[in-house]
Amino acid sequence: MVDYICSYLINVEKKRVTPNVEPGYLRNLLPEEAPQEPEDWEAIMSDLDDKIMPGITHWQHPRFHAYFPSGNSFPSILADMLSDAIGCIGFSWAASPSCTELETIVVDWLARAMGLPNHFITSHRGSTGGGVIQGSASECILVSMLAARNQAIKHLKNMNPDIEDSAFLPKLVGYCSRESHSCVEKAAKILLVKLRILDPDEKGALRGGSLKEAMEKDAARGLLPFFVSTTLGTTSCCSFDNLPEIGPICKDTPCTWLHVDGAYGGNALILPELKYLLNGLEYADSFNINPNKWLLVNFDCSCLWVKSRERLTHALVVDPLYLQHANADEAIDYRHWGISLSRRFRALKLWFVIRKYGLSGLQSYMRNHIRLAKNFESLILRDNRFEAMNEVKLGLVCFRLKASDIVNQNLLAIINAAGKLHMIPSMVKGKYVIRFCVTHEHAKDDDIDIAWSIIDKHASRLINVGKEIFIRPPLTRQKSKRFSFTRSVSKELYKRSISKSNLHDGATPILVADSDDESEECSRDILNELVITSTNLDEDDEVFIEEE
Repeated sequence: MVDYICSYLINVEKKRVTPNVEPGYLRNLLPEEAPQEPEDWEAIMSDLDDKIMPGITHWQHPRFHAYFPSGNSFPSILADMLSDAIGCIGFSWAASPSCTELETIVVDWLARAMGLPNHFITSHRGSTGGGVIQGSASECILVSMLAARNQAIKHLKNMNPDIEDSAFLPKLVGYCSRESHSCVEKAAKILLVKLRILDPDEKGALRGGSLKEAMEKDAARGLLPFFVSTTLGTTSCCSFDNLPEIGPICKDTPCTWLHVDGAYGGNALILPELKYLLNGLEYADSFNINPNKWLLVNFDCSCLWVKSRERLTHALVVDPLYLQHANADEAIDYRHWGISLSRRFRALKLWFVIRKYGLSGLQSYMRNHIRLAKNFESLILRDNRFEAMNEVKLGLVCFRLKASDIVNQNLLAIINAAGKLHMIPSMVKGKYVIRFCVTHEHAKDDDIDIAWSIIDKHASRLINVGKEIFIRPPLTRQKSKRFSFTRSVSKELYKRSISKSNLHDGATPILVADSDDESEECSRDILNELVITSTNLDEDDEVFIEEE
């Protein structure tokens, strides 16, 4: 398996980035029932190559530029293999002391490397907070909002001791930007609280003024602003909310918890030149990053820091007799810091990666991504057909043709259909944009040049056709690839943001609107025309050809 993994990662660039399969393809290739008798490894691996791998999207491909990086490195892979072999379930210190203690140590290492306030560092003298590894940023935000909700209910309960806790839920309202990740919306839905979506400024940043205005209006209605979620490096365009403005507002408001989601952008705080992004973080009650995005650690590994571990655990502690142990007063039991009781030995891969690369190696890796993103941005800016749509601070570039949204949808659809390059769209400043993120560990200038040549070729062909018809490749064809939509806040909430109300009630089911309203009648004609008008077809461009 080690040899197989090495061969895969070395040769992945020879494959299509995305698979050329349709939904349900695998059901027809595998038996309906599990085998009664054991099977040989040779047969299993043969089926892996012939049936499973053809349906894999290759996130470690040098031409995979969608989403954000999916952390990966040999030290991390080896650590996960060893962790799986050890097989401990580290829900408490007693369950596996090294599992708990190493987690505390490496999370403190990261906190110091980023320059986080001392109250986030478990081992710092007098610290009331600390860090923990969660499975995802979604979990980090959910448990932070849960702790905030618990704190708010306790605050209201003090004034109304005879009222049931659930009766206070309709009074609670949280806030985030329209650029915030959809997991904030999901957390509000799970916790049955209201969430108000606020418009960012022209750079995609949530500002203090709009937050304060919304909080004051809600307070006047008898609501309690209890939670504010901000972002360092948003999904759509890698924008940064204005923490120096937002922080004091939350501090001056009774019982308002400030969370900072740095799932992607927060990792950059290990770079001395980007330490200015820390400004305002001292006001945060909780902060998270995803080392599995930009620190070469495999999923899952999200680090959450809280200013007060007591406020977090108070919302989560359930302590049956069979989980208690004699050292509970002297050690941390991380089962009280999250939703899950069972916990993998995730600290091992973070420890392996930090030690094998060192902070200097991780910094070099990040700087290379930022440099390459700036190079790609320069190619966009030099071509008067295109425009850059975000301020490029890290590894993400948002761009579009200077044309209608339909034309840009067409461009992305035909690029992704070819399978040589994979990107996804988003909405920035009310316009449809294409996101290009540098993701590969060993990304090079050549990778940027190749990506640009593919984009340039398809843009030229599309412009030559000169028709603004939305291309939606037929879903029933194997030689078609449907594009996906990046979700920050859901499409339903995006539509609501331009209506009269931007208040989302977490107790109301969320209906995500289907955006595929565009006409499909002309899509085949224009797909064929794009091929016919091209004088230079590559092999992968055959995906555009309609079969009789």
